[in-house]
Amino acid sequence: MDKLGKMIRITDLRSVWPHEANDFTKWLAQEENLALLSDAIDIDLELEERESSVGSFNVDIYAKESGTNRRVIIENQLEDTNHDHLGKLITYASGKGAEVIVWIVKRARDEHRQAIEWLNQHTDSNIGFFLLEIELWQIGDSMKAPRFNIVEKPNDWSKTMKTIEGLSDTDLLKLEFWTGFNDAMSNNDVFKHHFRARKASPQHWYDLSIGSSAYHICLTINTQKQCIGADIYIDDDKDLFAQFKSHKDEIATMLNSEVDWREAKKACRICISTDINPKKRELWAKSYNWFLEKAIIYKEIAAKYGK
Repeated sequence: MDKLGKMIRITDLRSVWPHEANDFTKWLAQEENLALLSDAIDIDLELEERESSVGSFNVDIYAKESGTNRRVIIENQLEDTNHDHLGKLITYASGKGAEVIVWIVKRARDEHRQAIEWLNQHTDSNIGFFLLEIELWQIGDSMKAPRFNIVEKPNDWSKTMKTIEGLSDTDLLKLEFWTGFNDAMSNNDVFKHHFRARKASPQHWYDLSIGSSAYHICLTINTQKQCIGADIYIDDDKDLFAQFKSHKDEIATMLNSEVDWREAKKACRICISTDINPKKRELWAKSYNWFLEKAIIYKEIAAKYGK
């Protein structure tokens, strides 16, 4: 049997990142390292700005969630948590209108863990606080490896229960539909390789990131017209829309569907739909399979004809 190495934890974080802003924040802002954090909190992050201004202060990292453009702030602390950084976190979240707040620390003190837990319990379903500890590990003489450990995160189940109160029957159906879609996604190994699940909500749409801030996939259900649809939603890029449209025949063939090219004043969409009634629960599995199939094809289209 081959000899196995022993994992050793590097307790002195500043031996790798001597300065929070100049070293750790700069390191975290790099695409491959921000991807590590994305994996830890299960949210696709796109860097907007490092040391982003909030009045006379600066938040370490200002980012957005791919596909939804939810605003994200990240505050780093290579020490134990303290009241000063907790206060800054609230100030920065307010100043940026952030919906996802991430606090990365060396060690989370119990009182601050409880504070983040309390904030998650007493804010609405659109706001989420994450408290993570950053660790460094090494095996023998190997390179040091970072690891993010979640200490506190939003309790989506409890927040969903709060939002259910007062919802109409139609909105409750939408919430149940997308919750089922998340389950279908988690049980599909191929789909999980391409996409990250979103939190289910009582909306008629569900967004999926395809690796670009310029466009994303938008899945839709229409209870009135009794159909479902899948779009590529292009936020504000007419040239990109024209680039896709120049390949409209190939795209229609790939999707095996009639394609509706919708150009508005700002946003543009590439749309397909099918007559599956989302109000009929016995057809939900069929809906999910259609969504999964078309979303993967859309990603192939984006890679082939997008930018």
